[in-house]
Amino acid sequence: MQLLEHQGKALLRKYGIPVPEGRLAHDAEEAGQIASSMGAMVAVKAQVLAGGRGKAGGVQLAEGYEQARAAAAKIIGMRIKGITVREVLVERALVPIQEYYLGITVDRSRKAVALLLCKSGGVDVEEIALSSPGAVYYEALRPDEELRPFRARRIALKAGFDKSRILGIGNIIADLYRLFMGEGATLAEINPLMVTEDGKLFAADSKTILDDSALDITTEGKRTLAESKDDELERKAIERGLNYVRLEGDIGVIGNGAGLVMATIDSIGLNGGRAADFLDIGGGAKADVARKSLELLSEDKNIKATLLNIFGGITRCDEVAKGILEAVGAGSLPFRMVVRLAGTGEAEGRKLLEESGMKITATMDEAAQEAVLAAKEAC
Repeated sequence: MQLLEHQGKALLRKYGIPVPEGRLAHDAEEAGQIASSMGAMVAVKAQVLAGGRGKAGGVQLAEGYEQARAAAAKIIGMRIKGITVREVLVERALVPIQEYYLGITVDRSRKAVALLLCKSGGVDVEEIALSSPGAVYYEALRPDEELRPFRARRIALKAGFDKSRILGIGNIIADLYRLFMGEGATLAEINPLMVTEDGKLFAADSKTILDDSALDITTEGKRTLAESKDDELERKAIERGLNYVRLEGDIGVIGNGAGLVMATIDSIGLNGGRAADFLDIGGGAKADVARKSLELLSEDKNIKATLLNIFGGITRCDEVAKGILEAVGAGSLPFRMVVRLAGTGEAEGRKLLEESGMKITATMDEAAQEAVLAAKEAC
């Protein structure tokens, strides 16, 4: 899960890393009020999971209520790399005298935590590494050891940073490492780490990716994960505990297990159709999960037909069938359903659905063919 800038900076602040004063605004009026309360030049920044915000007009400097309000009005609602901007971060603008790069990620080839440092920040570190390979300092850290500030300062010194900056940079390295390990991150990046005229260090921008499997799926965890999604249905899916990704086709897909769902999507494509989603109900899914899944897909107005492909193991086909009947009984499904059941509880599931007048297909390929035909007939 990649965090939006304001979410990443909230984590940085939690671990004691200095960030510019700023607040989130959901509309132009709120942005103007925040800028007015700061009484200084501010940066109004689009909150989207996309690079190139500045070039796209998604980052603008403003001073005072009117300018910030006008800037936010331009930014909110614009699309950056296909993502709609819904909110902006209004934060005090900084005047840097120097910019650095600091990043921590996973080096799977070495089974280590990779610490990357560069005395040039504000640009893509990959570009720096290609043009000047020696400019990016690399240190491999063992994931089972603590990175203490004194060692972090030694690393900063080896990376070639000015001695007058070593204390501050070392502390930020150690704090960022604590964040990386404590939050289950796969990437924690500060770019740029700014030095201001008074010698203070600030994380001016951040990129943070958390391992979904390490996320605390509490109400707060679900809210944070949902907020990271631009798509409305993907946000709703997270809130309902569903593993869903929207695609661009018109045939809904529900299955149990990622491999089966992907195979179903491929089968639809081989038969001339296009899947509208990836929705994996997982193992051991009960009737309410199947019902919630169908109800979610019913909110996608592009779907003309839906294919449910269930291979029963710890997921019982009769449980899924009960969920289908609950969704149908609620009268909320605007599309035709094609169902394929196989495995545990297959006979019971088939009986439940056939008694309600629903036809069950024998194979995945047959189901895909019927779903493609149903979608075409609905056009």
